[in-house]
Amino acid sequence: MSAVDQEAADQEARLREVRKLWRAWRTVHEMCQDRGYELAEEEVKISFEKFASEYTNGDGTPNRGKMQFSARPSDAMIKKFTPPPTAADPDPATECGTVWVEFMQESSIGVKEIKRFVQHCSGNNFKAGIMVTQGALSAQARKSVTATSQLVQIECFMQDDLLVNITHHELVPTHVLLSREEKAALLKRYRLKETQLPRILQKDPVARYFGLKRGQVVKIIRISETAGRYASYRLCV
Repeated sequence: MSAVDQEAADQEARLREVRKLWRAWRTVHEMCQDRGYELAEEEVKISFEKFASEYTNGDGTPNRGKMQFSARPSDAMIKKFTPPPTAADPDPATECGTVWVEFMQESSIGVKEIKRFVQHCSGNNFKAGIMVTQGALSAQARKSVTATSQLVQIECFMQDDLLVNITHHELVPTHVLLSREEKAALLKRYRLKETQLPRILQKDPVARYFGLKRGQVVKIIRISETAGRYASYRLCV
């Protein structure tokens, strides 16, 4: 292969990588927006041309170091994640807060990288953090994520798993997270214990997209030609 051909091949490979990152960037922004975080529409719907101009180096390679952002919870999200007041706690604190999202520069993620990420989030008062990685976490890194859950809620997504927004697929129905009050009202209305509800696993791709936690209930709205719109409910376990 000639030097010219090699350069053309390298340039094409760089372009493919940037395009993949652009798709993952859009998906993670849509994911945060769907969870209730406030993001400007131009951030969510950024064009490939603008993305490439802002997040690549002079040689066309992606600059992951610049691909980081934070987002604040909307008023609706704060309301949904704030426990109802009680006599003992008349002004309860919300359980949600600002999220930090980072596209990790390292090709492999170990305990060292997890600790650095957690320290950054906790040191800057981020309530949650989302890591977008180039590869899978090591076994020790996964344990480290679990161990730090008391400090900050960390989620990890592989870049290649975000190339397509699964919730946009025609076979995936609409999912709506219920607040505590809505969950209690549902159980009371149907005289159910939460363990009697059908389940959705926390590791389910759609549950991961919405960041569902154990004990939360999601409303699933489907469209039927015969029944019209109908809803079912799933308990995250």
